[in-house]
Amino acid sequence: MDPSVDAGRLRADLEANAAFGRVEHDDPEKRGRTNRTGSEANAAARDRLVERLMAAGLDVAVDEVGNVLGTWIPDSADSAAAPVVSGSHLDSVLDGGIFDGPLGVYAALEAVRAMRDAGVEPARPVGVVSFTEEEGATFGDGLLGSSVATGVTDADAALARESEAGETLGEALDRIGYRGDDAIDPATWAAFYELHVEQDTVLEETGADVGVVTTITGITHCEATIEGEANHAGATAMGDRTDALAAASEFVLDVEAAANRVVDESSASAVGTVGSLSVSPNATNVVPGRVDAGVDVRDVEAESVDAIVAAARESLARLERERGVETSFERPFDVAPTAMSDRLRGVAHAAADAADRVALDLHSGAAHDAMRVARVTDAALLFAPSRDGVSHSPREWTDWADCAAATEVLAGAIARVAVDGE
Repeated sequence: MDPSVDAGRLRADLEANAAFGRVEHDDPEKRGRTNRTGSEANAAARDRLVERLMAAGLDVAVDEVGNVLGTWIPDSADSAAAPVVSGSHLDSVLDGGIFDGPLGVYAALEAVRAMRDAGVEPARPVGVVSFTEEEGATFGDGLLGSSVATGVTDADAALARESEAGETLGEALDRIGYRGDDAIDPATWAAFYELHVEQDTVLEETGADVGVVTTITGITHCEATIEGEANHAGATAMGDRTDALAAASEFVLDVEAAANRVVDESSASAVGTVGSLSVSPNATNVVPGRVDAGVDVRDVEAESVDAIVAAARESLARLERERGVETSFERPFDVAPTAMSDRLRGVAHAAADAADRVALDLHSGAAHDAMRVARVTDAALLFAPSRDGVSHSPREWTDWADCAAATEVLAGAIARVAVDGE
């Protein structure tokens, strides 16, 4: 029931994938990659994954937005039964790490190979999935492939999204040969597991081998605009100014203060960030006339997110009264907190116990494809430790032994659900 993974085979897959879009650094501690959807590196990574899936005896399907699914149907399985599926994504941010995404994809494949090698006889098929454009680095806000697969986003609308270069997702997928016509529908899956690097330090600090996620944080992105009056920096008296950047500075601090209040009063996991500012005309000798600010608010409690967003609106209203600026505020991206399946979490803990691995319950502060899949079927998210919590960086690192340990738990969990129908 509890298959043993081949740590060397898993490492070889991850290192081979890391070569696609490799970014060279002088620092040996840095291993970066840029693997953006539709790039040559992305095409090569997809090609290798398909080859590895087929070599392991999986049937491969590609849907219209480039999601890739490999399915193992052993002789023991009812081919019509709902499959157990696991996976993540292959794309990356600019100069990102080598584990974020690919660990989940290749750990899922290694789980299938380990089950096959151990003679496990599943009663249902087992799948390995790689979702398109999870990071959102080229064509959107992220979770794009899983959003289409689960009906959150219309496929035609997704295919029409444009990169900064003006190419649509559909055109990019056509160019690299990954605009398929197969159906990939997570609503038909019996269960979904995703393994990911933690991107935090909880596992590292506690010495746990694997994290079992209770809830994936909700995420809201807001866009604030503050308009003042551009004027000469030398000829405009201080009392005659309507400085948009000075007002925006107060807004940044107000958002920070609101997040800190929520942390102190109700939810320690809440965060609020003003992560981008666009200043116009952005000249040293001109009083800033306009600032566009990007706000990111997250928590596992929807009420906390709403409280910080409300405080941001109140801040802008105050700035209009006190500083004479004009403001606007929009909330274009909103993903609710998502609880993971209690059933699948229990199975993961059982698999960890059987493998003599320490499993720890914790929440996820980042979004993952599992939160989209959880809308339509049972889903669970597992974490492997991250060194110093660094991610989206060439300094991202998870020791090979930690990759194997977490994959062992993943394989045990998949085997339990696939064999026993738990």
